Amino acid sequence: MTNRAVATRYARALLEVSEQQGSPDDIEQELAGVVDLMEGHLLLRETLVSPTVPPSRKRAVLKELIPKLDGISVVTRRLLMMMADRDRLGILAEVLQVYRARVRKLKGVVRARVTTVTPLPPERVQAIAATLASVTGKQVEIEASTDATLLGGMVTQIGSTVYDGSISQHLQRLRRRFLA
Repeated sequence: MTNRAVATRYARALLEVSEQQGSPDDIEQELAGVVDLMEGHLLLRETLVSPTVPPSRKRAVLKELIPKLDGISVVTRRLLMMMADRDRLGILAEVLQVYRARVRKLKGVVRARVTTVTPLPPERVQAIAATLASVTGKQVEIEASTDATLLGGMVTQIGSTVYDGSISQHLQRLRRRFLA
């Protein structure tokens, strides 16, 4: 089974439990904090991810670490211990990624990637988010990026759907028409 499939199973189970016993948003923040901690401390990450370190040692490290982290819920604690026992802490970041996507879906939020030639001012990003929200009927989170090859215009991606309103795309369409 691939890491993505395993991460999806953990995330699905975590969301079910967090809906029953806690707040999915709080669990997401706790999990993100642990992932950030692991990424920020190389020795800790190596210890918790290395296949040469036995699961019992990983569990012991977590037992020492978790009380020092403020506000880690029982749900998050159980997930970390279970993943340590099964030697799956290496996919914790992937579990977080899948979990975030599922929480967004539960809340009716979609992510949109907007690419332009120059950075967009915050008020323009908000206007685009409002327009996309009216089109999709969902709350939209914008991830803005830049790409100098667009020449102008904007490319918007929501899920697997891409709306290409860039000048370079318009020029390519014109080129195809003239050649046809």
